[in-house]
Amino acid sequence: MSNFYKNDLFKNEEKKLYTVNEITEYLQALINEDTLLSDFWITGEVSNFYHHSSGHMYFTLKDEDAQIKTVMFKGYNSALDFEVEEGMQVNARGSLDIYAKRGEYQFYAREMEEAGKGDLYAAFEKLKKRLEKEGLFAEDKKQAIPKLAGKIGIVTSPTGAAVRDILSVMKRRSGDFSVLIVPAHVQGDLAAGEIKAGIEYLNSRDDIDLIIISRGGGSIEDLWPFNEEKTARAIFNSRLPIISGVGHETDFTISDFTADLRAPTPSAAAELATANRQEILDRLKNLTRRLVNSSQNQLKQRREKIKSIGQRRIFSRPEELFRNYEQQLDNLESNLLHLVEKDFKNWENRYQILYEKLNNLSPLKTLDRGYSILQDKKGNTLKSINDFAVGDQIKAILSDGKADFRVENREVGDADEKE
Repeated sequence: MSNFYKNDLFKNEEKKLYTVNEITEYLQALINEDTLLSDFWITGEVSNFYHHSSGHMYFTLKDEDAQIKTVMFKGYNSALDFEVEEGMQVNARGSLDIYAKRGEYQFYAREMEEAGKGDLYAAFEKLKKRLEKEGLFAEDKKQAIPKLAGKIGIVTSPTGAAVRDILSVMKRRSGDFSVLIVPAHVQGDLAAGEIKAGIEYLNSRDDIDLIIISRGGGSIEDLWPFNEEKTARAIFNSRLPIISGVGHETDFTISDFTADLRAPTPSAAAELATANRQEILDRLKNLTRRLVNSSQNQLKQRREKIKSIGQRRIFSRPEELFRNYEQQLDNLESNLLHLVEKDFKNWENRYQILYEKLNNLSPLKTLDRGYSILQDKKGNTLKSINDFAVGDQIKAILSDGKADFRVENREVGDADEKE
């Protein structure tokens, strides 16, 4: 320890005033001279994690009884082989020092390893997986958010920063809507039950179009009511669409996954829930102007096209349009007549051939050669000499007529038998 601190700081002979900086430097010297605090390992749960755009990491290491602010500069955290996340249990190596500008002691981490995720974060992941498996996060179950809600119900703390942010945004917005605030704790043991009751109450009314559940940022413990199953099921069972605006942009809760729409902040929830009338009017005006311009352009193009078509030769001499068709029709007619004549001749030749064949087979042709057909009185054809007897009246059909005969005798085959 420097002689200044040993000889001057504890002088009792005279009253001496020290500056805040001098005391801070004294404490820093005490800490720096302690070999334990200059290089040690510490274990704790990561909370309020923030990865700055500079690359430095800022977070709190905590356990059930205490917490300590921690910094891990880019030069050290770039060597990490895992992503640091909220609720993660880690072992970190570094040193303790005082951040003079804030008068806070901080742990400056040089090495860090994942020791396992914290109990709350593990519970969060377990519930998230179970509810997701049940379908509470399914996109096809989510309701559309009305663009012009008439009355918006807000479940939040009436004294918190979130409701002030929401009302501030809505005040700037123009629109014919009203707000109903349902007070609820948003932190602690009572919070989840009150949030659930608030959602159910708003669903019992018939004048609410949309619900916002909200609170400002905080640690995972602070946001825990929005990670409880009763809150998630109340959101899922709501007949009214719900926007979840909980915490900061980097905070995610079970309510965010279950809600119909997640807003990164309470202010963003208000933006999403309300419609700016002027924006809508401007958009309608812009769409109207685009529609008119498009219609005029279309009409102009159509007029020019009609004018161009009207100037074509075909419209000055329309008969030319049918010239080729008339010639094609004549050719088709000639071809058709030729085919008909050809088919007719073919069929005529086939008819003549069939006629000759049929004529040669005709019994009339046989009659022309001197043969006749004999029939009895009933018209039955006599094919055998046994079909008639002597004295019977028979009819003979000749090639040029008919004649009746009376059988005088008959002969059987070549025999000499006579009757």
